[in-house]
Amino acid sequence: MPAYLRGSDRPLAEAYALALLDLDGVVYRGKNPVDHASDAIRDAERRGMAIEYTTNNSSRFQSVVADQLIGFGLSVEPRQVITSSVVAARMVARAVPHGAKVLVVGAEHLREEIARQGLEIVERAEDDPAAVVQGWYPDMTWNQLAQAAFAVERGAAYYVTNRDLTIPRELGIAPGCGSMVQAVVNATGVQPAACAGKPESAMYDEARLLAAADGAEPVRRELCLAIGDRLDTDIEAGNRGGYDSLAVLTGVTNPHELMLAPRHLRPTFIARDLRALNEPIPAPRREPDGRWVCGRDEAAIDAAGRLTVSDATAMDALRAACCAAWEASDNGRALDADILPDFGLIGAGE
Repeated sequence: MPAYLRGSDRPLAEAYALALLDLDGVVYRGKNPVDHASDAIRDAERRGMAIEYTTNNSSRFQSVVADQLIGFGLSVEPRQVITSSVVAARMVARAVPHGAKVLVVGAEHLREEIARQGLEIVERAEDDPAAVVQGWYPDMTWNQLAQAAFAVERGAAYYVTNRDLTIPRELGIAPGCGSMVQAVVNATGVQPAACAGKPESAMYDEARLLAAADGAEPVRRELCLAIGDRLDTDIEAGNRGGYDSLAVLTGVTNPHELMLAPRHLRPTFIARDLRALNEPIPAPRREPDGRWVCGRDEAAIDAAGRLTVSDATAMDALRAACCAAWEASDNGRALDADILPDFGLIGAGE
């Protein structure tokens, strides 16, 4: 995983062959498109970059997501949408015998993916399922969570589609799948055996396999770029799986979180939005006097321990500031939000 940010002399869409692109907070927010995202994706595809859309959302059919993206002016096949339901079903099918009973708590998409793997769906713990698979959907009931807990207590293997505590919606941030998973964990004391969604790297690994049509070799890991708006899911999954990553500021993550990121949550690149796919990205460099310089901007920690920057509205200044903050943290210096510059305009777009 990266110690500090890197740069690229070429547009990222030319430097990497496959984008593992998150959806919520990157391409759309609920029903609404993120500014500049569709144009940037089309431009990246013209440069030769293949796109796989990876989402922890387990409730929406691949075709429904594809239709939404098509509505934004993108050319998308349903197979390009890798949901956590797709990954979870493939994961469970490898872990239990063919035809085994599986208790499914989730939307119809998850149920169809489980059935497609040749597994029998059951509704109650009394049916003695070999596994429980839990996903997110808005109509989940207490009784469904209870049945999952009862089955896990009886010894069923426990799998979940993702552990996102929150999910961005049109009106704001709402409880995610991880909040519901925690209810079952609280009741049983049993942690999931595996998670299909990020921050585990299984989704990126499966996306590489599914992108390789007709038995072709998957794109090499070093030519894949994980892209997302959340450090604790998208970026951590990339680091766990050995993938380079790009964090964008169009969703959950803000500049302060980036500057304070521990090593396992640090991306390879950061950008305002997906337009960065089609632009070179300057590499931050450390000067002998301790300053970090990126392009025409710089950042440094002054004698009072404050992190200062040349321009609090510039992405290159934020890149330099992240490296300065990460170096200080790695050297044992405690940083907090009070001594960090305010990059409040960074996520506003242009």
